[in-house]
Amino acid sequence: MKRTLIAACTLMLFSSSALASDFPSKAVHMIVPYAAGGSTDGLARVMAEAMSKSLGQPIVVENVGGGGGMIGLRRLMQSEPDGYTISLGNMGNFAIAGTLYPSANYDPRRDVAPVGLVAKVPMVLSVSQKSGIKSMDELLGKLRVPNSPINIGHSGPGSTGHIASIYFGMVTDTKGQQISYRGAGPAIADLMGGVVDVVIDQTVTMIPASKGGRVIPLAVSGEKRVAELPDTPTFAEAGVPKFDLHVWNAVVAPVGTPPDRIEVLAKAISEAFNDPKVKAQMETFAAPIPPAEEQGPDYLKSLIDSEVPRFEEIIKEAKLQVE
Repeated sequence: MKRTLIAACTLMLFSSSALASDFPSKAVHMIVPYAAGGSTDGLARVMAEAMSKSLGQPIVVENVGGGGGMIGLRRLMQSEPDGYTISLGNMGNFAIAGTLYPSANYDPRRDVAPVGLVAKVPMVLSVSQKSGIKSMDELLGKLRVPNSPINIGHSGPGSTGHIASIYFGMVTDTKGQQISYRGAGPAIADLMGGVVDVVIDQTVTMIPASKGGRVIPLAVSGEKRVAELPDTPTFAEAGVPKFDLHVWNAVVAPVGTPPDRIEVLAKAISEAFNDPKVKAQMETFAAPIPPAEEQGPDYLKSLIDSEVPRFEEIIKEAKLQVE
């Protein structure tokens, strides 16, 4: 009788627009496939708190970094498809890593269940104050010196920061020395300390990092400047108009998760966007809340379907491959 009652309560959790509150011990597990302190981790913690209000259940965030997001993603794929395990990742592991890591034998177009887009975030190229670089022209000049000593830190092979630095080199015909970290947080910490000269990452981490003067933002992606960095030019204004990368962050679930449970999770994301605290935090991050037509599983599926081949071309042109 006890087992039957527990099973019935479990099924009730996703039977309405919010999770039932009569089974409080069943928390939702949100896997973040990157190290703590990075951009995706910051967004995940904001969304987890807000989504938990709608779901009526706690959301436990776990950072499972490494492998360009693939380690955390494998954890998700091996989880029970009951709606209680989800992952908030980004285009690094949802559209890039499957191509960059051929041995992963993974295709996000078939191997995850889309839930919803969280944000499309501008990227910022920043330099260490200790580098002595003050402008994009100065940076490009140093990068074009034979055997350039400029170090470019990134958040690990296959991450958005890695692909952004490669893409920047492609559109500027430059090449710095790539330094890999286990997440954006450690890379930015070393940028502040002057261990590396350059990092390209999302506004979520770069705006806070720029406070205090140890990190100098040189350019931000997008058609216009962001309010939080009013003196930072766009890449086009800085003389690199071809750099147009934004990082999209999203929530997915294991394949086989019932559609009604996907619907409840997607609704929780949409309701989180109406939370004044989330709106304020997103503004601080310079991460616009997706418009209604870009919310939900259908849009995210179309985004993944289009972005995988896009990054396949970039990776092929750059001749990148990680075993």
